[in-house]
Amino acid sequence: MPQYLAPGVYVEEMPGPETIQGVGTQTAGFIGPCRFGPTSGQPELLTSFLDFQRIYGDWTDLEFADTGDSPNYMALGVKGFFDEGGTSLYVCRTFNFSHSTPSDPFPDYAWAEVVPPSSPPSVPPLTLRARFPGAAGRMAVTLTLRAGRNALVTSGGTSNLTRVHEYDLVYAGSGSPPAGALYTVRRDSMSGAWTLLGNGDLPLASATFAYPLSVAVDVKFPSVDAQGLPTFGPSQTVGVFGFDPRATGTGISTVLTANPPTRAQSLTVPLALEGTSALGGVSVAPDDLPGLIAEALFGPAIIATALEPTVAVSAQQVSVILGGGTDGYAPFARTYQGDPGEFDDYQGNPVQLPLNGLLAFESVDDISIVAAPGASTGWNTEPTGQEAGLEINEAVVTHCENMLYRVASIDTPPGFLPGDAQDYRNNRSSDYAALYYPWITIASPIDGTPLSVPPAPYMAGIWARSDSNNGVIKAPANEVVRSAVDFELRINKAQQELLNPEGVNCLRYFPGPGFLVWGARTISDHPEWKYLSMRRYFCYLEKSIDEGTRWVVFEVNGPALWDRVRYAVEGFLLDEWKSGALLGASPAQAYFVTCDASTMTQDDLDNGRLICLIGVAAAKPAEFVIFRIGQWTASANS
Repeated sequence: MPQYLAPGVYVEEMPGPETIQGVGTQTAGFIGPCRFGPTSGQPELLTSFLDFQRIYGDWTDLEFADTGDSPNYMALGVKGFFDEGGTSLYVCRTFNFSHSTPSDPFPDYAWAEVVPPSSPPSVPPLTLRARFPGAAGRMAVTLTLRAGRNALVTSGGTSNLTRVHEYDLVYAGSGSPPAGALYTVRRDSMSGAWTLLGNGDLPLASATFAYPLSVAVDVKFPSVDAQGLPTFGPSQTVGVFGFDPRATGTGISTVLTANPPTRAQSLTVPLALEGTSALGGVSVAPDDLPGLIAEALFGPAIIATALEPTVAVSAQQVSVILGGGTDGYAPFARTYQGDPGEFDDYQGNPVQLPLNGLLAFESVDDISIVAAPGASTGWNTEPTGQEAGLEINEAVVTHCENMLYRVASIDTPPGFLPGDAQDYRNNRSSDYAALYYPWITIASPIDGTPLSVPPAPYMAGIWARSDSNNGVIKAPANEVVRSAVDFELRINKAQQELLNPEGVNCLRYFPGPGFLVWGARTISDHPEWKYLSMRRYFCYLEKSIDEGTRWVVFEVNGPALWDRVRYAVEGFLLDEWKSGALLGASPAQAYFVTCDASTMTQDDLDNGRLICLIGVAAAKPAEFVIFRIGQWTASANS
């Protein structure tokens, strides 16, 4: 209570009634192998397929060392998710690293030495290495030397520098270009005077020109053309950088590194420059190092012609194609589960990486849908692939059960007959998973040919679309599969009568409506959780109440608090009843909330427990629509 010690008027704000806001149910999390991108760390939120391509690569096939080429189901699934109406997605890339050898300690990372074409540098060569493992790391890299305008100005007999920053590298001299050398721009912190250091230093008063130098880095990722032949994608600019490692955020060796200074750069900078710290040995002066880096990248000949306006841009470029790099081995269940132990980075250093696999999703609270595109194949065409696929699906479903407020979208392996799908369903029962069959046939984004893809990620997009249009209480069924040009197998009614009671959600074709989702069940053996919409709606209710009542913790556990809790929950459920999610002609028929002395014993109070009982009459989907029609005899009173 505030103290009132002096006479006067005291204005105090009174808290209003607490409210509970419904949580989102449309955010998905996909896990599986990709062409490129981080294999650990906090998953990044994606809102379009372009976001995915920027970080994780395109849909070119994966190249596993043990099982051969495999369709890139993750990229295809992400595109399908957004095409079907999904809006927000987290992606976790799995990677099963190859075994290193003394001659090749980093076999999964593409790399190449930088060798200037015009003349050999006078310093040891540097190495460009892909920051992430994968065959997509075999990128074409172009380094372009850029020279700015003369930054030296003379006024009243005094020379000064303009349009430069400390640690910039300049090509300066006391004669006329190109008779110059490389110097590092420094500024006295007390007087603010500019100096040119390195390479023997150059007094500013003696200089007649100083041209700032920078390097533009562009990359092209490997891809395939419409005929399936290897090619490179469009050029992407990584950035324009200086040469001094002390220029945090702008130096090429500080941004192009295994650990860039910002999170945005850590996701979008695809390569690292190695070997700069060893240039010139341990005795090299810090102000000499930027010039040595520039010389190692371009060579003296290109640097000497950087100021000549008649020189073609191509003559001031160094192009490198990274070689090696693999997509590792096919992932297995443990790769998906995640390992909280130590990994070695590609420089051989032990790094603690707890955020990998499904462990990374545990730190993301927004996810309510989880899928592992292509996991049902086990990433293996052999029969053992189905066993591996079962283990991966088991890991995904177990993750959802442990997280409580998530539901898994899973599918059968390809090529299954209805009897096979039924047997596959009987391998596992869960209240937190929905199984879909058969696979979807889409037009390949590469050449337009028919391509079979797993339905789970597409169904995740349809769940999100249905939630957005109708609310989570609406079963995500009788919805059009927009991406489908056919199904791997067209299911008929008799076949679905075999599968639907078992919890296998069928995708069916109907003349007119087209390709529809025609099932909305979980793989649960509990009758009360057999409908997917009921499971997801209760996840929504429980999480909303969980997050909306955290203010209760450590409050005084008495009747006043019980009333506030009851009013907050009742207000939330009233809105749900008004939206049609709860049955009943009145709120009293739709729900009840009890939080008083009848729900708690003295032992509960002594141990700090507040117990609130909630009951809701949630609306179930109309799965079977029955019209009973009979003949009636007309009468005189009719």
